[in-house]
Amino acid sequence: MPVNPVPGSEKFSYRPRPAAEVRELATPHVRLHDVSADAVAALDPLTYEVVRHRLESITDEMGEAIVRMSGSIIVTDCNDFNFAILDEVGEEVQIGLYNTELAACSDMAVKWTLEHRAANPGIRPGDMFLCNDPWVGGGLHQNDVSLFAPIFVGDEIFAWTAAIAHQVDVGGVSPGSWSVNSQDVFWESLPTPPLKIVEEGRLRADLEDAWLRRCRIPALVALDLRAKIGANHMAQERITELVEKYGADTVKAVMRRMLDDAERRLRAKLAEIPDGEWSAVAYQDSARQGDDGLYTIRLALRKQGDRMTFDFAGTSPQADGLINCTFAGARGGIMPVLLTTLCGDLPWSPGGIYRCFEIVSEPGTVNDCTYPAGVSKGSVASAWATTNAVTECVSGMLDAHTDYTRDAMSVCVGSWDLALLAGLDQRGGPFVNLVGDPMAGGLGARPDADGVDTGGLAMIPMGRVPDVEMSEFSYPMLYLWRREEPDSGGPGRYRGGLGGSSAFMIHDSPAPAVAMVVSGGGKAMPQSSGLSGGYPANTQYDVAIRGSDIRALLERGEIVTDLEQVSGEREPMPPHLETFLGPDDVYFLAWQGGGGYGDPLHRDPAAVAADLVAGKITRVAAEDIYGVVVRAGTADPTATAERRRTLRLERAAEAEEATA
Repeated sequence: MPVNPVPGSEKFSYRPRPAAEVRELATPHVRLHDVSADAVAALDPLTYEVVRHRLESITDEMGEAIVRMSGSIIVTDCNDFNFAILDEVGEEVQIGLYNTELAACSDMAVKWTLEHRAANPGIRPGDMFLCNDPWVGGGLHQNDVSLFAPIFVGDEIFAWTAAIAHQVDVGGVSPGSWSVNSQDVFWESLPTPPLKIVEEGRLRADLEDAWLRRCRIPALVALDLRAKIGANHMAQERITELVEKYGADTVKAVMRRMLDDAERRLRAKLAEIPDGEWSAVAYQDSARQGDDGLYTIRLALRKQGDRMTFDFAGTSPQADGLINCTFAGARGGIMPVLLTTLCGDLPWSPGGIYRCFEIVSEPGTVNDCTYPAGVSKGSVASAWATTNAVTECVSGMLDAHTDYTRDAMSVCVGSWDLALLAGLDQRGGPFVNLVGDPMAGGLGARPDADGVDTGGLAMIPMGRVPDVEMSEFSYPMLYLWRREEPDSGGPGRYRGGLGGSSAFMIHDSPAPAVAMVVSGGGKAMPQSSGLSGGYPANTQYDVAIRGSDIRALLERGEIVTDLEQVSGEREPMPPHLETFLGPDDVYFLAWQGGGGYGDPLHRDPAAVAADLVAGKITRVAAEDIYGVVVRAGTADPTATAERRRTLRLERAAEAEEATA
């Protein structure tokens, strides 16, 4: 398909240009600061380390700034945001430890702005650009809203800062902008290409009003906009102080070396790993409400020398639904895996890391869709599934090296279990709440250790699960429980981390019901794949108990700890549904754990017994999957050996039957 550079035109799909091309396109309209290669080479090690660590700390300060100013639980509790410091042409020099998916799009938005906004309306000191257009790169879906700003030294653009965060609602036909009936982007929130919303230091009231008009909770979105303005201001003040202390050329030389160091050190690692090809397929089991199609993302990772190629040939065409992601989402599926596995001991400078690999994808597919495909779920649908496939392949590659195998990890939390509530809160005001409980997902097992139970999301190192008390204070909810679920971690020689479950009801809302949007894959098949013979984690399971007796149970003082205690009509949730919760309904969601590593029949029987005693697995799993017979809290060696022998014989018989 053709790739058109004009947002909103048919089959538009933007590819970020190399730095030299961006510079050439922008320089007729703006002056860009630069330093020579000699200045980079002359940089002394002590100055380099001091300035590099100061730039890193600035991103941490940006995180503190937005958390202190935001009023959204998604930001303040879940940490679903991130920041970037970029050089004058949009190469990412440093990002934060928050949602690393979002780091894959900031450079795209800045480069596009330099190419298409430098002439008209121009880029000047004090300007800030707002963007939530996934095709341009302002986010992975419309709820990811970025605000980025140039830093000038004299009359030259010296660098950029960018703040990006998930907004709970930015319009569209469904609450929370999660349009489960979407067939294209016109069902969803309006994507906004880079818009100069702050001009020469002044927030433009006309553009802010136009931006907030789409939102169901404009006051909260306006507060988050100001939080991002404040975070950018803080970062720019700190960078300006650095420039005043060390000089613009020195600070820029540090930025250049950070990019070069990230590239050099990653290439050195890759050169040590045996060349090869690894493949994986990630699945999604619905594209919209009422759809039961199966959509695949196919990946072949080829490593040759010191370079990688991520080839997505054979991926499904873009769907008539909300699950597609743009090219920014494909990049967002790759970068978090590289940062957290290969680059844990490297500078987190994506601009240098991008030099080490190539992406081969076809515009018009589910993880490289063209306008006007539906993308409102893109960040946790096709971008997330891309992360799953990349995790399998990169971990397989690391498993081929005796030292780097320790950094391999099975897939973590194979899909996001979305429950979104909207209506009137206990104070009578409007609310929208994206339930953040699946932030406590299970991490994948490693070649030498179990995955961390409810350890979070690997792509958001600083992610957190929101406090139950804060959720109940902010929204008309009453939790019955939130806990880890047995058997949710993928079995293996090393077990995947457990996922969890929540059960809650609507409480103290003046409305007769609350709107709810359900959106989650991994119900038809598990998506947290295992490695090296490890089994996948659990499938997602959500159910509403309609017209229950929960209020009568609570009035009698009963503590409800199991769905079997609750009477009512059980309605299992499909992958996508727009529905409601009434005052007597109970909602249960169980999200996925992490995949296992290695054959579960090779797991230490003592570890299986300990898991059973701790409630991490059930007796059925211990005996039928791990082949361990536990008596009085300890593994019976004789019975275990016999049980495992029986299971191996059953496997052999099944394999023989399958090939007959």
